[in-house]
Amino acid sequence: MRIDSLRAVALALACTGALFGCGEGPSAPPASEAASRALAPTDPGLAAIYQRSCASCHTVAATGAPLSGDSGAWSPRMAKGIDVLVDNVVNGFGGMPPFGLCMDCDAAQFEALIRFMATGE
Repeated sequence: MRIDSLRAVALALACTGALFGCGEGPSAPPASEAASRALAPTDPGLAAIYQRSCASCHTVAATGAPLSGDSGAWSPRMAKGIDVLVDNVVNGFGGMPPFGLCMDCDAAQFEALIRFMATGE
């Protein structure tokens, strides 16, 4: 009986090792994260600001920031109104640093960047 129990345990361990021990390494980032990295505003000046000040957080899901182009994540935020969102950028909100790391941006640029990130367009 004891040998049968040991065989059963050994078989279970072998199966577990076969299932979980042969992974392919780290998995690829989620499609929404990869898609957000591919986005950029069409206006060259705005694109430069976005890359410099926004993309480092809004293209990485682990930051907790809503991903650029993720309308589902942006929808409840946009429902608060653009003025509230611009105010959140200027004053900082949660993990969002004041001025969103763009100390030379004005309210119109912040609004354009928010609208771009909310829609990906």
